Amino acid sequence: MRALLGVELPGYRPVADDTWANDRDDVMSLHFFALPPDLPAGLDDGPALRNALTHHTARAGGGLIEASVKKLGELPALRQILKLPLPDRPSGQAFIGSFTVPRAGCSTVVKIQALEQGMTGMREAVVLAKVGPQDYFRTHPYAPDVQGGLPFHVADHAQWDAEFPDHPLTRVRRALDALAQAVSVTPDFAALPPFACPVARG
Repeated sequence: MRALLGVELPGYRPVADDTWANDRDDVMSLHFFALPPDLPAGLDDGPALRNALTHHTARAGGGLIEASVKKLGELPALRQILKLPLPDRPSGQAFIGSFTVPRAGCSTVVKIQALEQGMTGMREAVVLAKVGPQDYFRTHPYAPDVQGGLPFHVADHAQWDAEFPDHPLTRVRRALDALAQAVSVTPDFAALPPFACPVARG
């Protein structure tokens, strides 16, 4: 089912079915899953949802930078940005942003991925020098008890994007903002029953 329209943003060219790339090799892709969503909590339970997603991302070796519920078209969507270490490289990270639009029996996801290339860690080094080591690393606001994965720190905050306009994290945020303005939901998808997280059984 084609669930979203308007994903083809300016500056991106088709490279495969439902996949686009730009001149920076940022990749945008559209996915449809004909299965009940496996979200760990409902979109109306933000604290539980963010806490579970933080732990899930850390177990995968990454770090959840931000997660919130926003409208995509006319439907509520989970907006996430996370970071993962680049495989087979001694340094560098991949930044992945997504909107997940869940319905009762299926979901659609639009995802943008941008990789660090060349010299890595410049944003982190500059912000660390500005704020000092004591204020750089923070307890994760969504899950203070999270262990493992990539650390939560202030350099990933959106307040630094203007100073680093070409950084992959900045590019991911910019693409998500553009998608929020451009994307609409097809009537058939919008008419499906809404998502409700199953009640956990003790």
